[in-house]
Amino acid sequence: MGKADFLSPKAIANRIKSKGLQKLRWYCQMCQKQCRDENGFKCHCMSESHQRQLLLASEDPNKFMDHFSDEFKSEFLELLRRRFGTKRVHNNIVYNEYISFREHVHMNSTQWETLTDFTKWLGREGLCKVDETPKGWYVQYIDRDPETIRRQEEQARKKKQELDDEEKTARFIEEQVRRGRDGKEIDETPVFTELKRESEEEKVAFNLGASSSVAGPSKSSASLGPSALKAAAASSSSSTKRKDTSSDTRGEKKKKSALEEIMEMEEKKKQSVRTDHWLQPNIVVKVVTKRLGERYHKKKAVIMEVRDKYGAVVKMIDSGDKLKLDQNHLETVIPAPGKQVMILNGPYRDAKALLEGIDEKNFSATLTLDSVSISRDISKIPK
Repeated sequence: MGKADFLSPKAIANRIKSKGLQKLRWYCQMCQKQCRDENGFKCHCMSESHQRQLLLASEDPNKFMDHFSDEFKSEFLELLRRRFGTKRVHNNIVYNEYISFREHVHMNSTQWETLTDFTKWLGREGLCKVDETPKGWYVQYIDRDPETIRRQEEQARKKKQELDDEEKTARFIEEQVRRGRDGKEIDETPVFTELKRESEEEKVAFNLGASSSVAGPSKSSASLGPSALKAAAASSSSSTKRKDTSSDTRGEKKKKSALEEIMEMEEKKKQSVRTDHWLQPNIVVKVVTKRLGERYHKKKAVIMEVRDKYGAVVKMIDSGDKLKLDQNHLETVIPAPGKQVMILNGPYRDAKALLEGIDEKNFSATLTLDSVSISRDISKIPK
């Protein structure tokens, strides 16, 4: 039976089928030939070219398997690097994109039986960062390119240099402020001189409206009149006002006491900005997500490790299972009064305190922190 005409429907259907992906069980990796059905694959296995390839492979099978494994590994990593970079991605997503290429190396011809085995091997060899989650295995490419490493070192060096420049500028400003304060204090210190008379016959007269002056006996007596007394009274009142204002400014410039500084620090702490992450190691939490099933829902666990501020590796108290969960899937556990707690947010973050009592009506609790009784609103603490 001859071949169908080039433009016949059967020929067109065959060409369309040959373009797409076919079934893996009808693919011959040694000959790199894809068959469309079982009969075609059977005919290919009985062909002379296939038999010759089998004879070559039987001489050194490990050589061919290593060759296919190296090709699979290099093409998989190249796709992971080019397509996703250093992002964390599910291994099955990368594999689906890889097998969409028609001429790819099939995994059944490599040393790995499953994609999970290949993912674990990548982690052991240090080629990728791998971690297992309830959704499956995730991979993250480790870029060891010398150019990339050099660029990262250059960025780190620039960042360090910017920090050094900022520190130098801050130190320079502090030095200028200190010099300004020292100079101001020196200028404001009064200088006391001794009053001396050159001749005992001469009289000393003081003009309160202006600087002091020395005059003769007739002039000094003649200058004292009603207008002079009024001017003296006005100048004395202005001088007393100046003294009062100067004493007030000196009082304001007086250094603050230790208690005032502590109170100011406490006020600054209270005005500190709250963060949107609260996870801390070695605290008891409760699993609130229902995606893991009833086995873990509303069960208590202990945070073993915090990752990237918003993720945590927890160990279930009942079963001892370890899970990696997001902050949104957990909530805090408040113990009974008399137990020790840790403050997870606000001005007293990371501090340990003793739980004195719980006010469920006002959503608040009374804590004792460093022998100081405090009452903090816990209604805004992220659950």
